[in-house]
Amino acid sequence: MIRVLLVDDQPLIRSGFRALLDLEDDIEVVAEAADGAEGLALTRRHLPDIALMDIQMPVVDGIEATRRIAADPALAGVHVVILTNYGLDEHVLDALRAGAAGFLVKDIVPDDFLHAVRVAARGDALLAPSITRKLIDRYITEPLHAGSGRGLDELTNREREAVALVARGLSNDEVAAHMAITPLTAKTHVNRAMAKLHARDRAQLVVLAYESGLVAPRGP
Repeated sequence: MIRVLLVDDQPLIRSGFRALLDLEDDIEVVAEAADGAEGLALTRRHLPDIALMDIQMPVVDGIEATRRIAADPALAGVHVVILTNYGLDEHVLDALRAGAAGFLVKDIVPDDFLHAVRVAARGDALLAPSITRKLIDRYITEPLHAGSGRGLDELTNREREAVALVARGLSNDEVAAHMAITPLTAKTHVNRAMAKLHARDRAQLVVLAYESGLVAPRGP
């Protein structure tokens, strides 16, 4: 059973998502919150698999709530998925840096929404290759942050190569084909790199790859 927490200050949005989720046999909505502070409290109380988190909320916004969840070892099993009205914007990148596993646009079609919840529950990032490429092209253009490259020297050459390919938007199967290895080996390289870089998930690995300078953003 996939346990979901809904955190959004708009009751109509919450009720719409809940209506979809309640129809599924393998998904349970454990609680709802109208702001980030309440969302944090309910996350600690219920330990959901997925926290669907709006960005702009009163008291504590979704980015700060995500940051606090990601920083709490007791909540390591909670995958935060950001809900946004606007698609790709600067807030989405901030949320990914804070530790979000991915993001969804609120006008997503129902079948895609349900699929996304199940993908996030497996621990996979909700960044399809096409979305990753858009994110890279449009937003990851800030200069290298001090200390952000720390840990890259711990990666093997093959792990570095795998991370660079993931940062270009390739799936594990595509990484495997490019590196002439099996998909399982590709997944192993990616998972080991995530562990060494202390990345919670694939989404954060992409951000780290660009912020560290391992891969350079494309031009306009």
